[in-house]
Amino acid sequence: MVNKIFCATRSGTSAKIVEVEVTFARALPAFIISGLANNSIQEAKQRIHSALQNNNFTFPPLKIVVNLSPSDLPKSGSHFDLPIALLIVLQKENFTPQKWFAFGELGLDGKIRHNDNIYPLLLDIALLCPQANVIVPKGGKKLFSPIPNLNFFYADDINEALEFIKQESPTPETYAEELKFPSFKINDETYYYHNEFELDFSEVKGQDIAKRAALIAASGFHNLILEGSPGCGKSMIAKRLKYILPPLTLKEMIETVKIQTLGNHSAFYTPLRSFRNPHQSASKSSILGSATQNEPKPGEIALAHNGILFFDELPLFKKEILESLREPLENNQLVVSRVQSKIEYDTSFLFIGAQNPCPCGNLLSLTKTCRCQDKEIKTYKNKLSEPFMDRIDLFVQMSETKENSKSSISSKQMQEEVFKAFKMQILRGQTHLNGKLNEKEIDRFCVLDEDTRNLLDQAINRFSLSERSIHKIKKISRTIADLEGSDHIEKPHLLEALSYRRI
Repeated sequence: MVNKIFCATRSGTSAKIVEVEVTFARALPAFIISGLANNSIQEAKQRIHSALQNNNFTFPPLKIVVNLSPSDLPKSGSHFDLPIALLIVLQKENFTPQKWFAFGELGLDGKIRHNDNIYPLLLDIALLCPQANVIVPKGGKKLFSPIPNLNFFYADDINEALEFIKQESPTPETYAEELKFPSFKINDETYYYHNEFELDFSEVKGQDIAKRAALIAASGFHNLILEGSPGCGKSMIAKRLKYILPPLTLKEMIETVKIQTLGNHSAFYTPLRSFRNPHQSASKSSILGSATQNEPKPGEIALAHNGILFFDELPLFKKEILESLREPLENNQLVVSRVQSKIEYDTSFLFIGAQNPCPCGNLLSLTKTCRCQDKEIKTYKNKLSEPFMDRIDLFVQMSETKENSKSSISSKQMQEEVFKAFKMQILRGQTHLNGKLNEKEIDRFCVLDEDTRNLLDQAINRFSLSERSIHKIKKISRTIADLEGSDHIEKPHLLEALSYRRI
Protein backbone atom coordinates (compact mmCIF):
# COMPACT_ATOMS: atom_id res chain seq x y z
CA MET A 1 0.00 0.00 0.00
CA VAL A 2 1.27 3.48 -0.93
CA ASN A 3 0.56 6.02 1.79
CA LYS A 4 -0.57 9.49 0.76
CA ILE A 5 -0.82 12.86 2.43
CA PHE A 6 -2.37 15.80 0.66
CA CYS A 7 -0.88 19.25 0.20
CA ALA A 8 -1.51 22.10 -2.26
CA THR A 9 0.29 24.45 -4.60
CA ARG A 10 -0.54 27.79 -6.15
CA SER A 11 -1.73 27.77 -9.77
CA GLY A 12 -2.62 31.25 -10.93
CA THR A 13 -4.88 32.73 -8.26
CA SER A 14 -6.25 29.38 -7.05
CA ALA A 15 -4.91 26.43 -5.08
CA LYS A 16 -4.55 23.00 -6.67
CA ILE A 17 -4.62 19.96 -4.41
CA VAL A 18 -1.52 17.79 -4.64
CA GLU A 19 -1.20 14.15 -3.58
CA VAL A 20 2.15 13.46 -1.97
CA GLU A 21 3.03 9.74 -2.22
CA VAL A 22 6.23 7.88 -1.38
CA THR A 23 7.52 4.45 -2.35
CA PHE A 24 10.59 2.57 -1.07
CA ALA A 25 12.65 0.15 -3.16
CA ARG A 26 15.59 -2.13 -2.36
CA ALA A 27 18.31 -0.48 -4.41
CA LEU A 28 21.20 1.87 -4.02
CA PRO A 29 20.18 4.60 -1.54
CA ALA A 30 18.67 7.58 -3.35
CA PHE A 31 16.17 10.34 -2.67
CA ILE A 32 14.14 11.41 -5.74
CA ILE A 33 11.31 13.94 -5.92
CA SER A 34 9.30 13.84 -9.15
CA GLY A 35 6.31 15.80 -10.39
CA LEU A 36 7.62 19.14 -11.74
CA ALA A 37 8.93 20.24 -8.34
CA ASN A 38 10.91 23.47 -8.39
CA ASN A 39 14.13 24.22 -6.48
CA SER A 40 12.40 25.08 -3.21
CA ILE A 41 10.97 21.53 -3.13
CA GLN A 42 14.11 19.80 -4.39
CA GLU A 43 16.08 21.44 -1.56
CA ALA A 44 13.72 19.74 0.88
CA LYS A 45 15.85 16.60 0.61
CA GLN A 46 18.62 18.13 2.75
CA ARG A 47 16.21 19.70 5.24
CA ILE A 48 14.24 16.48 5.70
CA HIS A 49 17.37 14.32 6.03
CA SER A 50 18.80 16.53 8.78
CA ALA A 51 15.46 16.98 10.57
CA LEU A 52 14.86 13.24 10.82
CA GLN A 53 18.39 12.48 11.98
CA ASN A 54 18.25 15.18 14.67
CA ASN A 55 15.01 13.68 16.01
CA ASN A 56 16.34 10.10 16.32
CA PHE A 57 14.57 8.80 13.21
CA THR A 58 16.50 6.38 11.03
CA PHE A 59 16.64 7.57 7.47
CA PRO A 60 15.94 4.36 5.48
CA PRO A 61 18.90 3.10 3.36
CA LEU A 62 16.59 2.57 0.38
CA LYS A 63 15.68 4.20 -2.88
CA ILE A 64 13.02 6.72 -1.90
CA VAL A 65 10.80 8.06 -4.68
CA VAL A 66 8.45 10.92 -3.84
CA ASN A 67 5.78 11.72 -6.41
CA LEU A 68 3.72 14.92 -6.41
CA SER A 69 0.52 14.28 -8.32
CA PRO A 70 -0.75 15.53 -10.74
CA SER A 71 2.71 15.24 -12.24
CA ASP A 72 2.15 17.74 -15.07
CA LEU A 73 1.34 20.61 -12.69
CA PRO A 74 4.29 22.85 -11.74
CA LYS A 75 4.72 22.96 -7.97
CA SER A 76 6.56 25.31 -5.66
CA GLY A 77 6.89 26.10 -1.97
CA SER A 78 8.83 24.86 1.04
CA HIS A 79 5.56 23.83 2.76
CA PHE A 80 5.91 20.39 1.06
CA ASP A 81 8.65 19.51 3.61
CA LEU A 82 6.24 18.28 6.27
CA PRO A 83 4.10 15.84 4.22
CA ILE A 84 7.21 14.30 2.60
CA ALA A 85 8.93 13.84 5.97
CA LEU A 86 5.82 12.33 7.56
CA LEU A 87 5.46 9.77 4.78
CA ILE A 88 9.12 8.72 5.11
CA VAL A 89 8.76 8.17 8.86
CA LEU A 90 5.46 6.30 8.36
CA GLN A 91 6.84 3.94 5.70
CA LYS A 92 5.77 0.78 7.54
CA GLU A 93 2.51 2.06 9.02
CA ASN A 94 -0.98 2.37 7.62
CA PHE A 95 -3.28 5.28 8.40
CA THR A 96 -6.25 7.05 6.89
CA PRO A 97 -4.54 9.39 4.42
CA GLN A 98 -7.63 10.69 2.65
CA LYS A 99 -8.43 12.83 5.67
CA TRP A 100 -5.04 14.47 6.11
CA PHE A 101 -3.48 17.61 4.70
CA ALA A 102 -0.08 18.80 5.93
CA PHE A 103 1.70 22.12 5.39
CA GLY A 104 4.98 23.30 6.86
CA GLU A 105 8.63 24.03 6.29
CA LEU A 106 11.09 21.96 8.34
CA GLY A 107 14.07 23.39 10.13
CA LEU A 108 17.22 21.29 10.48
CA ASP A 109 16.23 20.59 14.10
CA GLY A 110 12.81 19.21 13.08
CA LYS A 111 10.83 22.32 14.05
CA ILE A 112 7.90 23.19 11.78
CA ARG A 113 8.09 26.75 10.58
CA HIS A 114 5.30 28.97 9.38
CA ASN A 115 5.35 30.06 5.72
CA ASP A 116 3.38 32.99 4.30
CA ASN A 117 2.32 30.90 1.29
CA ILE A 118 0.26 28.54 3.44
CA TYR A 119 -2.55 30.94 4.36
CA PRO A 120 -4.02 31.60 0.86
CA LEU A 121 -3.79 27.87 0.11
CA LEU A 122 -5.85 27.02 3.20
CA LEU A 123 -8.54 29.49 2.14
CA ASP A 124 -9.10 27.47 -1.03
CA ILE A 125 -8.89 24.15 0.83
CA ALA A 126 -11.74 25.36 3.08
CA LEU A 127 -13.94 25.55 -0.04
CA LEU A 128 -12.60 22.54 -1.94
CA CYS A 129 -12.39 20.04 0.95
CA PRO A 130 -14.56 21.10 3.90
CA GLN A 131 -14.12 19.10 7.14
CA ALA A 132 -10.59 18.03 6.16
CA ASN A 133 -7.96 17.37 8.84
CA VAL A 134 -5.07 19.80 8.40
CA ILE A 135 -1.70 19.82 10.18
CA VAL A 136 -0.15 23.29 10.18
CA PRO A 137 2.67 25.08 12.04
CA LYS A 138 1.80 26.21 15.55
CA GLY A 139 3.32 29.59 14.72
CA GLY A 140 0.38 30.36 12.43
CA LYS A 141 -2.37 29.45 14.92
CA LYS A 142 -3.66 33.00 15.35
CA LEU A 143 -3.87 33.44 11.58
CA PHE A 144 -5.34 30.04 10.71
CA SER A 145 -7.87 29.51 13.52
CA PRO A 146 -10.61 31.82 12.09
CA ILE A 147 -10.69 29.86 8.81
CA PRO A 148 -13.98 27.91 8.87
CA ASN A 149 -14.79 24.34 7.83
CA LEU A 150 -11.33 22.87 8.52
CA ASN A 151 -10.13 20.68 11.42
CA PHE A 152 -6.84 22.26 12.47
CA PHE A 153 -4.03 20.44 14.28
CA TYR A 154 -1.13 22.67 15.29
CA ALA A 155 2.31 21.07 15.54
CA ASP A 156 5.52 22.62 16.81
CA ASP A 157 7.77 19.87 15.47
CA ILE A 158 7.64 16.65 13.48
CA ASN A 159 7.03 14.51 16.59
CA GLU A 160 3.80 16.34 17.40
CA ALA A 161 2.64 16.00 13.80
CA LEU A 162 3.24 12.23 13.94
CA GLU A 163 1.17 11.92 17.11
CA PHE A 164 -1.84 13.47 15.41
CA ILE A 165 -1.68 11.13 12.40
CA LYS A 166 -1.26 8.00 14.56
CA GLN A 167 -4.43 8.72 16.58
CA GLU A 168 -7.51 6.84 15.45
CA SER A 169 -9.97 9.65 16.24
CA PRO A 170 -7.97 12.84 16.75
CA THR A 171 -9.71 15.89 18.19
CA PRO A 172 -8.97 19.14 16.33
CA GLU A 173 -7.65 22.03 18.35
CA THR A 174 -9.74 24.57 16.46
CA TYR A 175 -12.74 24.26 14.21
CA ALA A 176 -14.63 27.40 13.24
CA GLU A 177 -18.03 26.34 11.96
CA GLU A 178 -19.61 29.79 11.99
CA LEU A 179 -17.97 33.18 11.79
CA LYS A 180 -18.72 35.51 14.68
CA PHE A 181 -20.28 38.33 12.70
CA PRO A 182 -23.87 39.60 12.47
CA SER A 183 -25.68 37.50 9.90
CA PHE A 184 -29.00 36.30 8.55
CA LYS A 185 -30.07 33.31 6.48
CA ILE A 186 -31.92 33.10 3.18
CA ASN A 187 -32.63 29.69 1.63
CA ASP A 188 -30.13 27.98 3.99
CA GLU A 189 -27.33 30.35 2.92
CA THR A 190 -25.74 32.53 5.59
CA TYR A 191 -24.99 36.16 4.77
CA TYR A 192 -22.63 38.20 6.95
CA TYR A 193 -22.67 41.96 7.31
CA HIS A 194 -20.97 44.84 9.12
CA ASN A 195 -23.12 46.92 11.49
CA GLU A 196 -20.64 49.60 12.57
CA PHE A 197 -20.46 52.87 10.66
CA GLU A 198 -17.18 54.71 11.09
CA LEU A 199 -18.26 57.09 8.34
CA ASP A 200 -21.97 57.93 8.28
CA PHE A 201 -24.18 59.38 5.57
CA SER A 202 -25.75 61.59 8.24
CA GLU A 203 -22.56 63.66 7.99
CA VAL A 204 -23.30 64.50 4.34
CA LYS A 205 -25.40 67.65 4.27
CA GLY A 206 -28.06 67.89 1.58
CA GLN A 207 -27.32 66.12 -1.74
CA ASP A 208 -30.51 64.03 -1.57
CA ILE A 209 -30.37 63.10 -5.27
CA ALA A 210 -26.76 61.94 -5.02
CA LYS A 211 -27.49 59.91 -1.89
CA ARG A 212 -30.50 58.34 -3.62
CA ALA A 213 -28.25 57.38 -6.54
CA ALA A 214 -25.70 55.99 -4.06
CA LEU A 215 -28.44 53.90 -2.45
CA ILE A 216 -29.45 52.47 -5.84
CA ALA A 217 -25.81 51.80 -6.75
CA ALA A 218 -25.18 49.95 -3.48
CA SER A 219 -28.37 47.88 -3.75
CA GLY A 220 -27.59 46.53 -7.20
CA PHE A 221 -23.86 47.12 -7.66
CA HIS A 222 -24.47 49.70 -10.38
CA ASN A 223 -21.51 51.78 -11.59
CA LEU A 224 -21.77 55.42 -10.56
CA ILE A 225 -20.14 58.72 -11.57
CA LEU A 226 -20.57 61.85 -9.45
CA GLU A 227 -19.84 65.22 -11.06
CA GLY A 228 -19.73 68.46 -9.13
CA SER A 229 -17.71 71.39 -7.91
CA PRO A 230 -14.87 70.83 -5.42
CA GLY A 231 -16.14 70.34 -1.89
CA CYS A 232 -19.72 69.40 -2.74
CA GLY A 233 -19.38 65.93 -1.17
CA LYS A 234 -18.43 63.54 -3.98
CA SER A 235 -15.64 61.78 -2.06
CA MET A 236 -17.66 61.80 1.18
CA ILE A 237 -20.45 59.83 -0.48
CA ALA A 238 -18.05 57.38 -2.15
CA LYS A 239 -16.15 56.62 1.07
CA ARG A 240 -19.37 55.94 2.99
CA LEU A 241 -20.79 53.55 0.41
CA LYS A 242 -18.77 50.54 1.60
CA TYR A 243 -20.62 50.55 4.94
CA ILE A 244 -24.04 50.01 3.36
CA LEU A 245 -23.20 47.42 0.69
CA PRO A 246 -25.02 44.06 0.57
CA PRO A 247 -23.85 41.27 2.91
CA LEU A 248 -21.25 38.66 1.98
CA THR A 249 -21.41 34.88 1.82
CA LEU A 250 -18.60 32.78 3.26
CA LYS A 251 -17.33 32.07 -0.26
CA GLU A 252 -17.20 35.77 -1.12
CA MET A 253 -15.37 36.54 2.12
CA ILE A 254 -12.78 33.85 1.36
CA GLU A 255 -12.35 35.19 -2.19
CA THR A 256 -11.74 38.68 -0.81
CA VAL A 257 -9.22 37.54 1.81
CA LYS A 258 -7.41 35.34 -0.72
CA ILE A 259 -6.95 38.04 -3.34
CA GLN A 260 -5.82 40.53 -0.70
CA THR A 261 -3.26 38.01 0.53
CA LEU A 262 -1.99 37.38 -3.00
CA GLY A 263 -1.51 41.14 -3.31
CA ASN A 264 0.80 41.06 -0.26
CA HIS A 265 -1.77 42.81 1.91
CA SER A 266 -2.56 41.72 5.47
CA ALA A 267 -6.09 40.35 5.32
CA PHE A 268 -8.46 38.80 7.82
CA TYR A 269 -12.08 37.75 7.65
CA THR A 270 -14.41 40.73 7.70
CA PRO A 271 -17.90 41.27 6.30
CA LEU A 272 -16.85 44.80 5.34
CA ARG A 273 -16.27 44.83 1.60
CA SER A 274 -12.98 46.09 0.22
CA PHE A 275 -12.53 49.70 -0.87
CA ARG A 276 -9.72 50.51 -3.30
CA ASN A 277 -8.87 54.14 -4.02
CA PRO A 278 -5.80 54.40 -6.28
CA HIS A 279 -4.24 57.79 -7.03
CA GLN A 280 -4.50 59.18 -10.53
CA SER A 281 -0.72 58.90 -10.91
CA ALA A 282 -0.91 55.09 -10.58
CA SER A 283 0.74 53.08 -13.34
CA LYS A 284 -1.17 50.77 -15.67
CA SER A 285 0.44 47.65 -14.18
CA SER A 286 -0.54 48.67 -10.64
CA ILE A 287 -4.16 49.01 -11.77
CA LEU A 288 -4.35 45.90 -13.97
CA GLY A 289 -1.86 43.69 -12.13
CA SER A 290 0.78 41.43 -13.59
CA ALA A 291 1.23 37.75 -14.37
CA THR A 292 4.27 35.59 -13.83
CA GLN A 293 4.50 31.84 -14.14
CA ASN A 294 4.30 31.05 -10.43
CA GLU A 295 3.46 34.30 -8.65
CA PRO A 296 0.43 36.38 -9.67
CA LYS A 297 0.43 40.03 -8.65
CA PRO A 298 -3.16 41.32 -8.64
CA GLY A 299 -3.71 45.01 -9.31
CA GLU A 300 -6.29 47.40 -7.94
CA ILE A 301 -9.00 46.06 -10.25
CA ALA A 302 -8.63 42.51 -8.88
CA LEU A 303 -8.21 43.69 -5.29
CA ALA A 304 -11.55 45.49 -5.56
CA HIS A 305 -13.40 42.23 -6.33
CA ASN A 306 -16.67 42.05 -4.34
CA GLY A 307 -16.05 45.62 -3.20
CA ILE A 308 -15.60 49.16 -4.48
CA LEU A 309 -13.11 50.65 -6.94
CA PHE A 310 -13.09 54.43 -6.52
CA PHE A 311 -11.38 56.74 -9.02
CA ASP A 312 -11.29 60.26 -7.62
CA GLU A 313 -10.52 63.01 -10.17
CA LEU A 314 -11.54 60.53 -12.86
CA PRO A 315 -10.44 62.45 -16.01
CA LEU A 316 -6.92 62.84 -14.61
CA PHE A 317 -6.25 59.11 -14.90
CA LYS A 318 -4.30 58.04 -17.98
CA LYS A 319 -6.54 57.34 -20.95
CA GLU A 320 -5.08 53.87 -21.44
CA ILE A 321 -6.05 53.01 -17.85
CA LEU A 322 -9.61 54.24 -18.31
CA GLU A 323 -9.98 52.31 -21.56
CA SER A 324 -8.60 49.17 -19.93
CA LEU A 325 -11.50 49.31 -17.47
CA ARG A 326 -13.99 48.59 -20.24
CA GLU A 327 -13.52 44.81 -20.23
CA PRO A 328 -13.69 44.23 -16.44
CA LEU A 329 -16.71 46.57 -16.17
CA GLU A 330 -18.52 44.65 -18.91
CA ASN A 331 -17.48 41.04 -18.29
CA ASN A 332 -16.65 41.14 -14.56
CA GLN A 333 -13.37 39.45 -15.41
CA LEU A 334 -9.88 40.58 -16.32
CA VAL A 335 -7.40 38.45 -18.25
CA VAL A 336 -3.73 39.39 -17.89
CA SER A 337 -1.74 37.66 -20.65
CA ARG A 338 2.01 37.45 -20.83
CA VAL A 339 4.42 35.28 -22.85
CA GLN A 340 4.79 32.60 -20.17
CA SER A 341 1.48 32.82 -18.36
CA LYS A 342 -2.14 33.91 -18.52
CA ILE A 343 -4.07 34.69 -15.34
CA GLU A 344 -7.79 35.45 -14.99
CA TYR A 345 -8.98 37.70 -12.16
CA ASP A 346 -12.63 38.05 -11.12
CA THR A 347 -13.60 41.72 -11.14
CA SER A 348 -17.17 41.92 -9.88
CA PHE A 349 -16.84 45.32 -8.22
CA LEU A 350 -18.83 48.51 -7.88
CA PHE A 351 -17.07 51.28 -9.81
CA ILE A 352 -17.39 54.85 -8.55
CA GLY A 353 -15.91 57.85 -10.32
CA ALA A 354 -15.78 61.44 -9.10
CA GLN A 355 -14.96 64.36 -11.35
CA ASN A 356 -15.11 68.12 -11.60
CA PRO A 357 -17.23 69.65 -14.38
CA CYS A 358 -14.18 71.45 -15.82
CA PRO A 359 -10.43 71.77 -15.18
CA CYS A 360 -10.86 74.64 -12.70
CA GLY A 361 -13.91 73.00 -11.13
CA ASN A 362 -16.17 76.06 -11.06
CA LEU A 363 -18.37 75.45 -14.11
CA LEU A 364 -21.39 74.44 -11.98
CA SER A 365 -20.63 76.81 -9.12
CA LEU A 366 -23.25 79.39 -8.12
CA THR A 367 -20.74 81.66 -6.42
CA LYS A 368 -17.48 81.31 -8.39
CA THR A 369 -16.65 82.08 -12.00
CA CYS A 370 -15.27 79.40 -14.28
CA ARG A 371 -11.85 80.35 -15.68
CA CYS A 372 -11.77 77.63 -18.38
CA GLN A 373 -12.15 78.17 -22.11
CA ASP A 374 -14.60 76.04 -24.10
CA LYS A 375 -11.72 74.20 -25.74
CA GLU A 376 -10.25 73.29 -22.33
CA ILE A 377 -13.59 72.01 -21.06
CA LYS A 378 -14.12 69.94 -24.21
CA THR A 379 -10.62 68.43 -23.98
CA TYR A 380 -11.19 67.67 -20.28
CA LYS A 381 -14.49 65.87 -20.90
CA ASN A 382 -13.21 64.03 -23.99
CA LYS A 383 -10.80 62.08 -21.79
CA LEU A 384 -13.80 59.88 -20.99
CA SER A 385 -14.71 58.05 -24.20
CA GLU A 386 -18.26 57.11 -25.17
CA PRO A 387 -17.58 53.33 -24.89
CA PHE A 388 -16.34 53.90 -21.33
CA MET A 389 -19.29 56.14 -20.37
CA ASP A 390 -21.69 53.62 -21.89
CA ARG A 391 -20.62 51.21 -19.14
CA ILE A 392 -21.68 53.62 -16.39
CA ASP A 393 -25.15 52.99 -14.97
CA LEU A 394 -25.76 56.14 -12.94
CA PHE A 395 -24.58 59.69 -13.63
CA VAL A 396 -25.33 62.47 -11.14
CA GLN A 397 -24.51 66.17 -11.28
CA MET A 398 -24.18 67.52 -7.74
CA SER A 399 -24.89 71.12 -6.83
CA GLU A 400 -23.19 73.13 -4.13
CA THR A 401 -24.43 72.49 -0.59
CA LYS A 402 -26.30 75.31 1.10
CA GLU A 403 -25.30 76.34 4.61
CA ASN A 404 -28.69 75.44 6.10
CA SER A 405 -28.82 72.01 4.42
CA LYS A 406 -29.70 69.12 6.73
CA SER A 407 -28.93 65.43 6.73
CA SER A 408 -31.90 63.45 5.49
CA ILE A 409 -30.83 59.84 6.07
CA SER A 410 -28.26 57.85 8.04
CA SER A 411 -26.08 54.93 6.97
CA LYS A 412 -28.07 52.59 9.21
CA GLN A 413 -31.29 53.51 7.44
CA MET A 414 -29.65 53.14 4.04
CA GLN A 415 -28.23 49.73 4.99
CA GLU A 416 -31.72 48.55 5.92
CA GLU A 417 -33.00 49.66 2.52
CA VAL A 418 -30.13 47.87 0.76
CA PHE A 419 -30.82 44.67 2.72
CA LYS A 420 -34.52 44.83 1.78
CA ALA A 421 -33.63 45.07 -1.91
CA PHE A 422 -30.96 42.38 -1.51
CA LYS A 423 -33.41 39.90 0.01
CA MET A 424 -35.86 40.45 -2.85
CA GLN A 425 -33.12 39.67 -5.37
CA ILE A 426 -32.07 36.46 -3.61
CA LEU A 427 -35.64 35.24 -3.03
CA ARG A 428 -36.33 35.86 -6.73
CA GLY A 429 -33.70 33.24 -7.53
CA GLN A 430 -30.87 35.53 -8.63
CA THR A 431 -27.29 34.42 -8.14
CA HIS A 432 -25.97 37.91 -9.06
CA LEU A 433 -26.98 41.37 -7.96
CA ASN A 434 -29.04 43.36 -10.45
CA GLY A 435 -26.11 45.35 -11.79
CA LYS A 436 -24.21 42.16 -12.71
CA LEU A 437 -27.02 40.32 -14.53
CA ASN A 438 -26.25 38.95 -18.00
CA GLU A 439 -28.56 39.15 -21.01
CA LYS A 440 -30.51 35.96 -20.26
CA GLU A 441 -31.00 36.97 -16.63
CA ILE A 442 -32.20 40.43 -17.71
CA ASP A 443 -34.89 38.83 -19.87
CA ARG A 444 -35.92 36.66 -16.94
CA PHE A 445 -35.87 39.10 -14.03
CA CYS A 446 -36.36 42.54 -15.65
CA VAL A 447 -39.70 42.00 -17.38
CA LEU A 448 -41.62 45.10 -18.53
CA ASP A 449 -45.36 45.33 -19.07
CA GLU A 450 -46.74 46.82 -22.29
CA ASP A 451 -47.09 50.43 -21.03
CA THR A 452 -43.62 50.46 -19.48
CA ARG A 453 -42.15 48.92 -22.62
CA ASN A 454 -43.76 51.65 -24.76
CA LEU A 455 -42.21 54.28 -22.51
CA LEU A 456 -38.79 52.67 -22.91
CA ASP A 457 -39.24 52.57 -26.71
CA GLN A 458 -39.92 56.32 -26.71
CA ALA A 459 -36.70 56.91 -24.74
CA ILE A 460 -34.75 54.67 -27.14
CA ASN A 461 -35.95 56.67 -30.17
CA ARG A 462 -35.48 60.06 -28.54
CA PHE A 463 -32.02 59.53 -27.05
CA SER A 464 -30.63 56.91 -29.48
CA LEU A 465 -29.84 54.49 -26.66
CA SER A 466 -27.46 51.61 -27.36
CA GLU A 467 -28.37 48.02 -26.54
CA ARG A 468 -26.02 48.17 -23.56
CA SER A 469 -27.73 51.32 -22.30
CA ILE A 470 -31.14 49.65 -22.62
CA HIS A 471 -29.96 46.72 -20.53
CA LYS A 472 -28.57 49.05 -17.89
CA ILE A 473 -31.82 51.02 -17.69
CA LYS A 474 -33.73 47.79 -17.16
CA LYS A 475 -31.36 46.69 -14.41
CA ILE A 476 -31.53 50.05 -12.64
CA SER A 477 -35.34 49.97 -12.89
CA ARG A 478 -35.32 46.51 -11.33
CA THR A 479 -33.25 47.78 -8.39
CA ILE A 480 -35.50 50.79 -7.88
CA ALA A 481 -38.52 48.47 -7.88
CA ASP A 482 -36.80 46.29 -5.27
CA LEU A 483 -36.17 49.32 -3.07
CA GLU A 484 -39.84 50.18 -3.35
CA GLY A 485 -40.83 46.59 -2.51
CA SER A 486 -42.49 46.06 -5.92
CA ASP A 487 -42.48 42.69 -7.67
CA HIS A 488 -42.87 44.36 -11.06
CA ILE A 489 -41.10 47.22 -12.82
CA GLU A 490 -43.53 50.12 -13.19
CA LYS A 491 -43.43 53.46 -15.03
CA PRO A 492 -42.13 55.53 -12.07
CA HIS A 493 -39.23 53.09 -11.64
CA LEU A 494 -38.29 53.36 -15.32
CA LEU A 495 -38.59 57.16 -15.32
CA GLU A 496 -36.28 57.44 -12.33
CA ALA A 497 -33.79 55.09 -14.00
CA LEU A 498 -33.83 57.27 -17.14
CA SER A 499 -33.18 60.39 -15.05
CA TYR A 500 -29.79 58.99 -14.01
CA ARG A 501 -28.61 58.33 -17.56
CA ARG A 502 -26.04 60.63 -19.16
CA ILE A 503 -27.72 61.81 -22.32
